[in-house]
Amino acid sequence: MSEFKTDVKSYEFNHTMIRVKDPKASLEFYQEILGMKLISTMENEKGKFTLYFLAYVNDEDRATLEANPGQRLAYAFGRPGVLELTHNWGTEDQADFKYSSGNSEPGRGFGHIAIIVDNVEEACKRFESFGDKVKWVKKLQDGSMKNIAFIADPDGYWTEVLQRSFN
Repeated sequence: MSEFKTDVKSYEFNHTMIRVKDPKASLEFYQEILGMKLISTMENEKGKFTLYFLAYVNDEDRATLEANPGQRLAYAFGRPGVLELTHNWGTEDQADFKYSSGNSEPGRGFGHIAIIVDNVEEACKRFESFGDKVKWVKKLQDGSMKNIAFIADPDGYWTEVLQRSFN
């Protein structure tokens, strides 16, 4: 396959996209509860949707982004581990509107995203402190796998919570 001038060893997973009903509620969940940083926002007037790009950002990158706001979108598309939230305008006003998270019948599909944390027990205690804002799918003590937890965002998408040094 050397006829192609590309090296698959250089490929990285950049982002995944999920559709959200209410961007305010979703941004609160991903920023305040999960601790992600909003990197960039992109509105599409013609298509009537807004894209929100979030990731875990270190202090150095955060300072660079704040000093160079015009580089935010390039940063989002140039790094791994980005979550893209797509909001189709008007869905937040439709009481019965709901996206499929992929975790219910019929047609289970998409399962979850996962984050790694420094201390899974303490992270779960922190999530507990948010009360009803956090919907638990699986607490640490539930089931046979005692080292992982799952929480759901406002649209029902699951986030798996893992210890950084998983065992």
